[in-house]
Amino acid sequence: METIGADLEVMRRQPLADDHVAALRQISETVEYAAGDMVADVGDLMDRFVYVLDGEIEVVNPYTGERWVESTLGPTQFMGDIAFLNEGSVTTLPMRAAKATRTLEASRPKMLQLMSDIPELSDHVITVFSARRRAQFEQNRSTIKLIGADRDAKVQRVASFLARNRIPFQSFDMDNPDQETARLCDLSSHKPSVIYAKDHVIEDPCPRKVARLLGLDLNVEQGLDYDVLIVGGGPAGVAAAVYAGAEGLSALVVEDIAIGGQAGTSSRIENYMGFPTGISGADLVYRGQIQAMKFGTRFAMPRRVEALEKRADGTFCATLDGGDIVCAKAVLVATGVQYRKLPLEGREDFEGAGVFYAATEMEARFCSKKPVAIIGGGNSAGQAAMYLSRAAHHVHILIRGNSLADSMSSYLRDRLEADPKVTIHYGTQVASMSGDNWLSHICLETADGPEEMECGGLFIMVGAAPNTGWLSDLVDLDDKGFVNTGEMVAQPSPFQTSAEGIYAVGDVRAGSVKRVASSVGEGSVVMSAIWNHVHTTHEA
Repeated sequence: METIGADLEVMRRQPLADDHVAALRQISETVEYAAGDMVADVGDLMDRFVYVLDGEIEVVNPYTGERWVESTLGPTQFMGDIAFLNEGSVTTLPMRAAKATRTLEASRPKMLQLMSDIPELSDHVITVFSARRRAQFEQNRSTIKLIGADRDAKVQRVASFLARNRIPFQSFDMDNPDQETARLCDLSSHKPSVIYAKDHVIEDPCPRKVARLLGLDLNVEQGLDYDVLIVGGGPAGVAAAVYAGAEGLSALVVEDIAIGGQAGTSSRIENYMGFPTGISGADLVYRGQIQAMKFGTRFAMPRRVEALEKRADGTFCATLDGGDIVCAKAVLVATGVQYRKLPLEGREDFEGAGVFYAATEMEARFCSKKPVAIIGGGNSAGQAAMYLSRAAHHVHILIRGNSLADSMSSYLRDRLEADPKVTIHYGTQVASMSGDNWLSHICLETADGPEEMECGGLFIMVGAAPNTGWLSDLVDLDDKGFVNTGEMVAQPSPFQTSAEGIYAVGDVRAGSVKRVASSVGEGSVVMSAIWNHVHTTHEA
């Protein structure tokens, strides 16, 4: 299955071409470091590109002060990872000169412009950056340490945010007897916690606090307006972000949970063209995010748009959670849909403690060797079942109706029916759930009467509620809350809403095909209409 970046362990080391180094010299200054000098420390703004001329730079473990990994950066190599592309990102792995070192250092804006001018250079740098991020993520090499994510819902939400955004972190079970866990538990007073860098314990942890530390949150600058505000970071929103940047539009993507949206919860997509061995939804959209950042599109997460207003001059101003205001000449609604929270007895007590709305590696770890149940009969539920069957003791799919034919692709349906670790229960609903600190049993209503089932994880993947409440009655919605566009509201563009300057794409749009491929297509195509609006209406 395709994943993020290449495998750094098997990549052939290839220096920058001589003419690329010559171009880099034109925008850089030479900097010298003595042995032991910090080149970049945790929390330093990632605002420069560092190319090694002579010497050696090592990764430092901030908890011990010692070299963290055996490999180092030497002459012809450069520092950084994919976070360099996103404005405001900070260094998370400390870098130190292991010996006297001389570097070429270019400011981030100048380096991004050089990468734009020389595509071959950009390809080289992004390939290395992506491979490094993959290695950090897979090896859990990070200054962020989570204690007790399997016990505490707050820590678990941070873990989900980091995992879905492909941000490396280390997770520790509080009952693990090893020395590092014991030391971290002492630091956190033996409570579920999030620790950053050497000794920063994040009180009352939440994704927003962690995002601020990493520079992922939006620092709203007074008077900064965008050409287009893209609300939603799923496949449609990220595809639009790529094309907005490529067309020279200044764009901001605001996402309230994680880049990837609902597609980011899909562990394996096999029917998306170009990936014959499959790809996870998170990895697919992450690739698009990298492309968009390369073109200059900014991302802010986890932030939520709470209200939208149109001003007299035709611009739109969105109020974000926390009161920040962002303005743009056009707005693209790409908020998609979210799974409904079923009114099940005991559900709220077990959210984060056995009740989940996504099936990623993190949830699979929490449910390892336990029986799990999935409510839902769509493709996402089917993909989740196939993925969870590798780790769970058994997977039960609970369907109210008597067939999967109308809701699930045939290739998934055939696999599920053939898998001995998966059982499909037709005519079955969950009535209630129970357990101590973690879900342990669910009560079912079946055609044969009530039935109790052992269950260590319940995955709710049913129903689709559109995220449109923040639109403040500026656009027409259908009776289910989806955004009407095109002919429905007498507009020439199929993505234009009833309000001039507001467009909608993807699952949130009424009448759209609820598939990743169609969402990507709509997000790509809509940008031509937005470009015309920005350059005609606002420049007239």
